[in-house]
Amino acid sequence: MISRWPAPSKRRTASAALTALVAAAAVMTPGATASASPPGTKDVTAVLFEWKFASVAKECTSTLGPAGYGYVQVSPPAEHIQGSQWWTSYQPVSYKIAGRLGDATAFKSMIDTCHAAGVKVVVDTVVNHMSAGSGTGTGGSSYTKYNYPGLYSSYDFDDCTATISDYTNRANVQNCELVQLADLDTGEEYVRSAIAGYLNSLLGYGVDGFRIDAAKHIPAADLANIKSRLSNTSAYWKQEVIYGSGEAVQPTEYTGNGDVQEFRYAYDLKRVFNNENLAYLKNYGEGWGYMSSSVAGVFVDNHDTERNGSTLSYKDNANYTLANVFMLAYPYGAPDINSGYEFSDTDAGPPNGGTVSACWQDGWKCQHAWPEILRMVAFRNTVRGESVSNWWDNGGDAIAFGRGAKGFVAINHESSSLSRTYQTSLPAGSYCNVQSNTTVTVNSSGQFTATLGSNAALAIYAGKSSC
Repeated sequence: MISRWPAPSKRRTASAALTALVAAAAVMTPGATASASPPGTKDVTAVLFEWKFASVAKECTSTLGPAGYGYVQVSPPAEHIQGSQWWTSYQPVSYKIAGRLGDATAFKSMIDTCHAAGVKVVVDTVVNHMSAGSGTGTGGSSYTKYNYPGLYSSYDFDDCTATISDYTNRANVQNCELVQLADLDTGEEYVRSAIAGYLNSLLGYGVDGFRIDAAKHIPAADLANIKSRLSNTSAYWKQEVIYGSGEAVQPTEYTGNGDVQEFRYAYDLKRVFNNENLAYLKNYGEGWGYMSSSVAGVFVDNHDTERNGSTLSYKDNANYTLANVFMLAYPYGAPDINSGYEFSDTDAGPPNGGTVSACWQDGWKCQHAWPEILRMVAFRNTVRGESVSNWWDNGGDAIAFGRGAKGFVAINHESSSLSRTYQTSLPAGSYCNVQSNTTVTVNSSGQFTATLGSNAALAIYAGKSSC
């Protein structure tokens, strides 16, 4: 990239803003930190899309902590363009915490509350670009597309002001504009320092990690440089790099920085659950050519894919639920559970401006709290580190597998019920099938007999003997 330095007077103004960011980070004590690849002993993240910080805090206490979620991911906190649409959160106009979801006080309170509940906090972070237009932000800051007073001026953006059009051209993907959003020149020293200042300010509030939005449009080396400037370089780091066959920029380029979201995992789950056989999932993950499990972030859907139809979504009912059960039971990657709201208009912002009074009201879907999904979080935590054992399938849409001597799951995606005897590696005893709150008895040979209805699952694990 070409480095473009503004006149000294402009640079002093921007530097003052950066100094303020660093100072804000310095006055707060960083919270607990995450490892760089799948985080801690509890690797499931609830992605509470467009939830207000106050609502997130309540959910950490009431649901996420008790269920065993390791992380909660919150939507971008920075000041952004005005508007009711969800995507306004992804057009920052300053790095002040002054978006629709809450101010700095609410943000800090949420982090402290979630930490007290045993849940770490990941922030969806927008650092590839700023806005696509001009106006006044949600925190009162005036801006134009290439001028954000006190933070960035026209010198800090890439020369290419055309919209990205050629994904086989690296320069086009990483130097031009994503859907007309002003593209920051992350090759510049000042821009790198400003972004690091923003991330350090979030760490100062106690944040444990970052999801880097649109990471594909930032050179991996630029992100590595920014990460090296953090006050906690081991903070969890999850990068959005969408795989595209034959494209110039590939997800594997970014694994040296931290986890990378494996979009093929979600795309293929949709195809398998909708049109193919679950039996094909026996070697899912690396066996399908995906990235190493140790650096992969996985999901059934996210806020983009549930809207563009490239993955399953809450609208797919049992297929969606069972896909999440499979993801949580199978040992590949660090899973995200997308939790959003009903929509018919794909631009629609959150109900009640992001306030969640109660799950399953006002359009909030709360997938993270669906019993079939919620109860698999403790299953996953219990079987962590155990490989797949005792795989069985009928060649079609009924599968079962164990996780060593720690757990066993069966999924019947056939159109009729299935009765059979399963072989496990579990010790003899009684276990609670957490999918139906019924008791399963494993005999001295590690076997049990069960009947599963159509589109039903069974999951048992060590330490859960009664329902």
